[in-house]
Amino acid sequence: MTSNDPRPDYAAFTRALIEEHRANGGKLLHGPFKDRSVLLLHTVGAKTGEARIAPVVFSRDGDRYVVVASKSGAPTNPGWYANIVANPEVTVEAEGHTFKARAHVEAEGPERDRLWNAHKVLYPNFAEYETKTTRVIPAISLERIG
Repeated sequence: MTSNDPRPDYAAFTRALIEEHRANGGKLLHGPFKDRSVLLLHTVGAKTGEARIAPVVFSRDGDRYVVVASKSGAPTNPGWYANIVANPEVTVEAEGHTFKARAHVEAEGPERDRLWNAHKVLYPNFAEYETKTTRVIPAISLERIG
């Protein structure tokens, strides 16, 4: 990418989010994720086998963390979703803690709808995402292990 390229540098944006998240005990104080609950989701690349980290907005369902593969309503799921389908054991950095978790990607029907609707209550802008796509946006629970 050249300095004249108008596209955003998502890698730099993601690195900055990760640094801010870690520097502030899991809180983001600036930008589009300000005042939202964000976790760092460590996955293993489905194709590459390489370690990946994705900042993801979360909600809670009891002791479980819930993330949704919205990708802002894009027609495809985010890359981290393919990673957790292939390798459901992940590491989570959330609320000042780091722990191993198992991603449960199989929520469908009423369970998926319950998780998705609870997420939208906390983050109303997510309702717009489902109007932008024809896919059913996955709702994934992350359950602490170990």
